[in-house]
Amino acid sequence: MKCQRCAKTAVIYQKYSNAHLCKTHFIEDVERKIKRDIRKFKMVERGDRIAVALSGGKDSIALLYVLHKIFWNRPDIELSAITIDEGVRGYRKKTIPYAVKLTKELEIPLLIRSFEDEYGMTLDGLKEIKDTAACTLCGVLRKNLLNKTARELGVSKLALGHNLDDEAQTILMNYLRGDVDRMTRMTGVIQGMVLRIKPLRSIPEKEVALYGFLNDLPVSMDECPYSGEALRNEIREMINNYEVKHPGTKYSLLGGFEAIAKALSAPDTEIMQCKKCGEPSSESLCKTCRLLGR
Repeated sequence: MKCQRCAKTAVIYQKYSNAHLCKTHFIEDVERKIKRDIRKFKMVERGDRIAVALSGGKDSIALLYVLHKIFWNRPDIELSAITIDEGVRGYRKKTIPYAVKLTKELEIPLLIRSFEDEYGMTLDGLKEIKDTAACTLCGVLRKNLLNKTARELGVSKLALGHNLDDEAQTILMNYLRGDVDRMTRMTGVIQGMVLRIKPLRSIPEKEVALYGFLNDLPVSMDECPYSGEALRNEIREMINNYEVKHPGTKYSLLGGFEAIAKALSAPDTEIMQCKKCGEPSSESLCKTCRLLGR
């Protein structure tokens, strides 16, 4: 098939938009959506110091690359990267080198922190002594360490590589749980947390992967060996099946949430400091400290 904007061969068919796009126009389309969301939600402002949560996977690699491409000539915008080594055997040793390689090529400072140094044990080690699901342990501890590291670096924003699929899954999970408080937290600032931005929120997961491939980015396509345990997998399969039959479902979930988000009030949960580690928490003892048995 030919690109609908020129005579070149198309590299993708966007079923939700009924568009065939060549390499050049596909890359332009992805970057146009990212720039639009950055402007619409004021994700990047003058003088911002932005740290990218860089795992070495396709999403975070693409995110760092495109932010550098957009803002490389803005001396008032400073980019850095944070990589968290959870200590997953046979996985992190493959992905971290991709993060190191790209940051060196783009001349962006990279700080690597590990569960073992911060918590005294790797995720593999914690999983052996805890009944809690690995994804729950990782999600809580990684979020804690990312926020703590970003705050220590003095950055104003923490950029996450969440794509359209991630956002749609999170929204539906919150709907199904009836978790209004968690939905509210997706829309605003949480006291004590470095402000998070998601520039890839309107880009489908497959398009993020294709964008990385077409730009010759050093991307790992490996999946965490614990990912099969997550409830999110069931939600992912449900949404993907619906997307096949009804193209645009993921965008509809995101757009619908944005429409009702304006009516959501601030979270009822009072944010305080954990009495053990001092990190923000909804209780006197944060979830990280509870999971670690502190």
